[in-house]
This record gives sequence, structure tokens and C-alpha cells, in this order.
Amino acid sequence: MKTVILNKNFQLEDGSIEKPKPKNHEVLIQIKASGFNPIDYQMLENELERKLITSPVLGRELSGIIVEKGNEATQFNIGDEVFCGSGSMGSNGTYAEYIAVPEAIVSLKPKNISFEQAAAIPSAGLTSLQIFNRLLLQPDQTLLVTGAAGGVGSFFVKILLAHHIQHFIVTVGNEENRQMLINLGVKDHQIVNYKQDNLAGKLMEANNHQPFDIGVDLVGNHMSEVTAEVLKINGTYADVTALMTKEAHETLFNKGCLIMNISNYTYTMIKKYDYYQNGLNTIKNLIEMEAILPPQYKIIGNLSLDTVLKAHTILKNNLTQGHKLVMKH
Repeated sequence: MKTVILNKNFQLEDGSIEKPKPKNHEVLIQIKASGFNPIDYQMLENELERKLITSPVLGRELSGIIVEKGNEATQFNIGDEVFCGSGSMGSNGTYAEYIAVPEAIVSLKPKNISFEQAAAIPSAGLTSLQIFNRLLLQPDQTLLVTGAAGGVGSFFVKILLAHHIQHFIVTVGNEENRQMLINLGVKDHQIVNYKQDNLAGKLMEANNHQPFDIGVDLVGNHMSEVTAEVLKINGTYADVTALMTKEAHETLFNKGCLIMNISNYTYTMIKKYDYYQNGLNTIKNLIEMEAILPPQYKIIGNLSLDTVLKAHTILKNNLTQGHKLVMKH
């Protein structure tokens, strides 16, 4: 089958490998579309992410059609339209025509959206849902969300609005992203431009001059320090990036704040596959009920080295403009 593959020099190239055979509890999916994530290029550059490589074919989320099943796979039928975040649990990555994955991580695709829209969901959707579920938000709690226009941020905001959570402030960097969040239902007074001077002061001002109960940091680095500064004593810092600075960590420690690390990979390590399927089923239901909209997406091209390199460059330079990048197969 056709793939984009890592060669012996750790460079990507067009290639081909044998089509996988599904094991007993696996299904074989003909991939119709796959999504791109920052971790895709970070695996090529970062030693920590490189440890997650289990196949020379990269790519971690997809939508497609089940074309074959293992002997003990019973949840789905041949021809079912499905989506999933394969992570490192598949026979190979998603830069390929086919993938075999445990059926326990797969969900039926929402009926009212395309394969391309479905492929844009798993990573951002599961991360956002994990944040929401673990925070156990109370109606009166105040929340700061940094990087709210990104893939995880905008999906998380949709989940907040679907559950009628109102007491939150978000950060954006330009007018286009501000307008995108307003179109989702965020009010103008809830949006703060992070490029302003005295950002911490502006955030507190937007929150009725009070520190926040919870900070969901989707940016890291300097923004982790700002988030730590505006959290209340014994507040909660949700770390989604693992890019917290030493200064931010010191501030959070001094304030007695809880640091909540958010990771989808955790459940791969212990083979808790129902986390993935249950999460995607929840998202599927929300989308089919039209409680939340699917992500904005942009098709970069068809399965090829050129498409993959183009997507990696856009991600690396932070030029997604609030769109999830997708490849057609």
C-alpha cells in the first residue's frame, strides 16, 4: 500500500509497505482522511516525542471505512464509516492507505459530517473532553483559557458553551481569531488580546479584578507564567503542553496550586482503550445533536510527501489560522 514513510536517515519520503492484516480484536480501516498534529513534526525534531514512534509511518488520527475484521472483532460491520485517534496503537501511522487498530478505540463517524471533518476531531476532541471531565467545573468557578483559537482551545470552548459554562475568559492574538470565537458564541468582553502590555492586569480586569479559580494553558512558555500569576491561592493549572517554565512552576508551588497534567497518551500506556471509544462516542453524540459544531478544517492535499511536508511547515510556523489541517486519501 502507498505510504509516506521515514527512511533510514530519518527523512520522510514517498514509499510503500505491505497492507496490514487485522489481529483478532482489530479492524482494518481504509483511510479516507487523516488529520495533522504538531506532534507529527515534533517526533522528527524532539527526543521526548521521538520515543513515541512505533512505526516508520507517522500520523495519529483518521476517518475511514472498515474493510476487514479480526476473528474476535464483533463491535462493527464491514462497510461501517468510523473515526479514531490511532496514536501509537495502530499497525502503522495514518500517512497510509490502510491501518489496523484495536476495535476498542474506534467509534462510528457522526452521520452528519464528512470524512474530512471527522478526521479533524480525535486528538483535539479527546484532549478537550479530558480537560472538561477532569476539572469537574462548578457553575460559579472562573476559568482562563489561553490559546483558545487553536484546535484544542476552540473545541474546549465549544464544550464549555454546550454545558452552559459562562464564567470564562479566553486569549487570542488577532481579529480573525477573535471573530471566530464570537461566531462560536463567546462574548466580546470574554476575549483578551494576549499581545497587550500588562496582560496579567488586563486578564484580572476582565475577570472582575479577581484571580481565576482555574487556568487551562494551551500555550505554555511565557503564557504559563502569566497564567500562574493570575491564578488564586490553591487554584488549578491544567497543563496541556508540558511547556511550563521554571518561574511558572515556582509561582504555582508558592500559591499551593494543583497542577493537572493532560495527556491522551496515558491511556495507551495502560491499554485502557475504552477511554478513546467512550470519548469519541460522547463527541459523536454532541455533534449529531448539533450541541457542538465540528472543527473548522482545511484540506492540504492528497496522500503524498508534498502534502505532509506542507502540513508540517504550516504547523511549525503556527499558520493554521484556527483550521485543522487534513489530508485526503
